Amino acid sequence: MKIVLPGGAGLVGQNLCARLSRRGYTNIHVIDKHQSNLTTLKKVQPDIHCHFADLAEPGQWQQLISDADVVVMLQAQIGGLDYQDFERNNVQASQYILDTIHESTQPPYLVHISSSVVESVADDFYSRSKRRQEQLVLDSGIACPILRPTLMFGWFDRKHLGWLSRFMQKVPVFPIPGHGRYIRQPLYVGDFCDIIIACMEQRDFHEIYNISGQEHIDYIDMIRQIRRCIGARCLITKIPYGLFHRLLATWAVFDRNPPFTTQQLAALVARDEFEIIDWPGIFGVTATPYATAIEETFHDPKYGQIKLEF
Repeated sequence: MKIVLPGGAGLVGQNLCARLSRRGYTNIHVIDKHQSNLTTLKKVQPDIHCHFADLAEPGQWQQLISDADVVVMLQAQIGGLDYQDFERNNVQASQYILDTIHESTQPPYLVHISSSVVESVADDFYSRSKRRQEQLVLDSGIACPILRPTLMFGWFDRKHLGWLSRFMQKVPVFPIPGHGRYIRQPLYVGDFCDIIIACMEQRDFHEIYNISGQEHIDYIDMIRQIRRCIGARCLITKIPYGLFHRLLATWAVFDRNPPFTTQQLAALVARDEFEIIDWPGIFGVTATPYATAIEETFHDPKYGQIKLEF
């Protein structure tokens, strides 16, 4: 089976490659424009075929899509300050991939990775572009599973919980915006990768699936659990939302690619609560408890200390 992963050098792609390799898959091709993350992938998984290319530009990478058996569309712009970056990576690149699949003599089986934010009350660059991306897939007429994961964490996490864990090891005080009681439904990326593999192997899933974390956890409790897991000594302190917002805005003046933006802060406090379906039963995947997944994330002997670049 020839498996092609556009945008496969990010969080999900790195984890998916690790698990596919463990299962004996060998003909795996990753297309990504982030050279340092491709280098990390090649170092950790030397048998993976890595291709440096910008998916928002037509090129030779399209031939990899044309003769693939399975394509897992992973490319995504998650953070940033310029909407054009979201437009290129989430919308334009997706259109080129879908067009290439349509033009293939034997179209590959597509698995599209959407996001829970398409049903969020938030209206930021990420949610707006992911809604457009998902609509492109629906309008294409390609029968495929559309997976909508919530906030993910796990090995290779350069943003989200991975960045937060590294930050709290460097500072004496870890700030929490407002009261910190914002419901999160964190999804272990290892479980999500097993769902993707179930789609690839069974090929009889063709609907939209909300893949939410099975546990409801307050943001502040998530942070406390991470602190305990990594042994950080920082003081977790609540600060007013407005002050937190101003601090992020100031950070963005000096950093064109900040790890956390004011738009992501707004999404954090948006009071979203996403549908929980029986994805363990649907896909035959056992859900890993949050506490267990956090331990695996930070203490795995092979992958626990590897991080990606922004």
